[in-house]
Amino acid sequence: MRDYYMEKALCFREEDLKQYVARFFEHFLVPSADAAIAADVIIQADLRGIASHGISKLYQYYGNRLEAGRINPRSELKILKETRNTVSFDGGNGIGHVLASRAMEACIQKAKEYSVGIGTVCNSNHFGIAGYYAMMAVEHNLIGGCFTNSEVLVAPTFGKARVLGTNPISLAVPALNRPSFVLDMATSIKPLGQVLLHEVQGKAIPLGWGMDSRGDPTTVPGDVRNDGALLPLGGSEQMSGYKGYGLALLVEILSGVLSGSGLGTAVGSPLSTGGPPANVGHFFIAIDIESFRPFSDFVKDLEALLEQIVLSAKVAGESRIYVHGEKEYEQTLEYRRAGIPILAPVVEELRTRGRTINVPFDIEPVHVL
Repeated sequence: MRDYYMEKALCFREEDLKQYVARFFEHFLVPSADAAIAADVIIQADLRGIASHGISKLYQYYGNRLEAGRINPRSELKILKETRNTVSFDGGNGIGHVLASRAMEACIQKAKEYSVGIGTVCNSNHFGIAGYYAMMAVEHNLIGGCFTNSEVLVAPTFGKARVLGTNPISLAVPALNRPSFVLDMATSIKPLGQVLLHEVQGKAIPLGWGMDSRGDPTTVPGDVRNDGALLPLGGSEQMSGYKGYGLALLVEILSGVLSGSGLGTAVGSPLSTGGPPANVGHFFIAIDIESFRPFSDFVKDLEALLEQIVLSAKVAGESRIYVHGEKEYEQTLEYRRAGIPILAPVVEELRTRGRTINVPFDIEPVHVL
């Protein structure tokens, strides 16, 4: 019965979900234009099949903290320092989605004028999927990049304490005749959400995802959730986990040290309703391809490279090689056609919590899976 409950989903139209999320933020005195931005980022995550950063976290990550006064509903970027190609912002503890969108817009404008735009934001909050902001540059035929630090969940190679976040990296590159290249990945071997899902379903996690408080490998989700830690991308030293550790530390340097945000264990959790602000840090970059070579030539060569890869020999039983971003692109097309599936427990939470704050989740599903 539990497995069925976890797998049952109700499918909703994209626009209906966006309107609900926008009303949710407006309830907490977020200006309507900002609420629309946050709603777009959150539902884009669900559209791309990244439910761990979508509407399922609406109350856990944002509602609880807004209600407790731990996030400033007025998201205003303050320029700390600016040059022709760079800008450093203080986010004033605003809504991460809004701050990140506006910071990336500034980088895009600089790239259009001066070939490259680089920006940082300190004093921000959880901002959803990093890929959203990298893809903003693609819409302007630019290469985009976005990094962010986060609450500590990951142990370094040879360590057993949580000292780094899952610190995602996203890079997006425009194409013409195929979906854009979009890399959007955590620098940990798995996000904590996957561990928690296994715990709720009563399943063991694969060996190599995490360790317990003693630093021993574990298959028990609760060991990781309590006082254990996730492993960096790659896993153990023998499996080259130092590479994921190095990437996580690089993200921490660019997003945290360079921006002047919280660092390591000083970065607050999006689940916390007390204590100091989360002080999350972000890093953005936009690159004008035309400043290096004609865009048409670049795209021609890029697509030729990708064709080599996807048409290369495949292992037995596999019929297709994917380029990063293709699965999410195709998922988006399917969900826009058939509706975005939201797990039944998430829908129930939205309905229950929505009633308590007088923002009822009264959307009718298009169908039930």
